[in-house]
Amino acid sequence: MDTPVLVIACGALARELLAVRDLNQWPHMAIQCLPAELHNRPERIPPLLRSTIEKARGRHAHIFVAYADCGTGGGIDDVLRDYGIERLPGAHCYEFFAGSAVFSAMAEAEPGTFYLTDFLVRHFDRLVRRGLGLDRHPQLLASYFGNYTRVVFLDQSNDPDLDLAARGHAEFLGLAYQRHHTGFAPVNAALSEKIIQWRS
Repeated sequence: MDTPVLVIACGALARELLAVRDLNQWPHMAIQCLPAELHNRPERIPPLLRSTIEKARGRHAHIFVAYADCGTGGGIDDVLRDYGIERLPGAHCYEFFAGSAVFSAMAEAEPGTFYLTDFLVRHFDRLVRRGLGLDRHPQLLASYFGNYTRVVFLDQSNDPDLDLAARGHAEFLGLAYQRHHTGFAPVNAALSEKIIQWRS
């Protein structure tokens, strides 16, 4: 049998999951990431997740899924129900990064918030500008972001270069900018209970 615990995750979480695994010295935990670009096509996540689980079954004692609902309308939960596998709580991975209480307060204070993480700041051009076709059709900017009022950067690494880049992305979108430093504590808390329970 391979590593006892497998975490199947969105590629946008890879850096944080590796950091938390190394910080906690969890050699019994393996991470397999699906492409982050799937966030632009959430209907593709459940079938790919199912095929990944099928290939992993029998090779790991425990499987956990590091996705929230991620715009699948319950599709991820439908897949996981078939296998008795748990996932991260909540509708969005931003809740995972910020912590449930902080994210709920932010969402309630301003529903029209577009969230950035370290990963999304680094890959903004690929996933947002080009991924949404804004480089070719800038007139779509108002259609995609017309109902947003601000960008909140959920900053994990406290990197001033990322802060500067995130400000530039907010300016490109024509939105107000706010930075909220999260660090790795919420990510660690979301994983620790299960991973420690499954330590072998």
